[in-house]
Amino acid sequence: MTSPKRYYTIIVTLVLVVVSLAIFSMNFKSVGKTGFFKKVVLEMAAPLDYAVDLVFSSIGGAWKRYVMLVGLERENRGLNARVTSLTKEVNNYREMSLEYVRLKKLMGIKSDMGFPTVVARVVGRNRLSVFRTVLIDKGTADGIAPGLPVITAEGVAGKVIETSWNVSKVLLLVDYNSNIDALIQRNRCRGVLRGCGRSECELKYVQRSEDVRAGDVVISSGLAGVFSKGLVLGKVVAVDKKEAGLFQKIGVCPALDITRLEDVLVILKKTGDDR
Repeated sequence: MTSPKRYYTIIVTLVLVVVSLAIFSMNFKSVGKTGFFKKVVLEMAAPLDYAVDLVFSSIGGAWKRYVMLVGLERENRGLNARVTSLTKEVNNYREMSLEYVRLKKLMGIKSDMGFPTVVARVVGRNRLSVFRTVLIDKGTADGIAPGLPVITAEGVAGKVIETSWNVSKVLLLVDYNSNIDALIQRNRCRGVLRGCGRSECELKYVQRSEDVRAGDVVISSGLAGVFSKGLVLGKVVAVDKKEAGLFQKIGVCPALDITRLEDVLVILKKTGDDR
C-alpha cells in the first residue's frame, strides 16, 4: 500500500511539471502556427493532467472511505450499546414474567388456604453448614413465628425455626432434623418423612406388610399440629424390603427442587387437624 508521504511527493512533482510546462507554453506568443516545442508541451500536458486528476481522485476516494469508516465505526458502537441495553431490558421483562407466573401460582394457593398467609422471597442459603436451611425476607414484623409451615405451589418446603424483625430461617424438609408425619396417598398407610440431608427424604416406620410402590404420592397427614392434611410432600422413588427388620426402606423425592427455591408462602397459623 502506497504511503501518504509517497503520494505527497508524486503530487508535488506532477504539479511542478505541469506548472513548468504551462509557463513554457505561455512563452509562445504565436496564435496561428503551433511550433514543435508547443506541440511537445501539448502532448505532455494531457497525460500529466490525467495523472494528476487520477492521483487527486484516488486521494479523495481514500479520504471519503476513511470518513465513511469512521462514521460506520461510530454508528456500530452506538448500535452495539443499543443492543446491550435492549438485551438487558428483554432479560428484565423475562424475569418479571417468570416471577409473575410463580407469584400467580402462590396467590392461587393463598386464596384456597382458608388461613392468613404471607408471600416471602428466599434471600439467603446456608451452603457451608450441614443444616439445609434458607433465609426469607419476612419476619416478626409480618407475623412470622417459629413453627409456621412454609409451602410452595409444588408442595411443602419446610417450617420456620428462627425469626428476627424482617428475616426468618426456614428448615427445609430434606434436613436431617426435619420430621413430618405423612401418608401414602394411594392406600393411606402412615409413616414419618425424614430428610436425608441432600436432595432426598426417607419415609420411615412403614411396616413391611404395607403395599408401597415407586411412584406413590406422599402427603402430609395433618398430625403433629404443623402441616394441614393433604399437602404434597413428594413421590416414592425406591422401595427396599430386603433388609431385616420391621420396616421398609422407602426413598422419597421431594415435590419441589430445593436448589431452585425462590418464592414461598408462609401460613400464619399452625394448621394441624383443625383444618
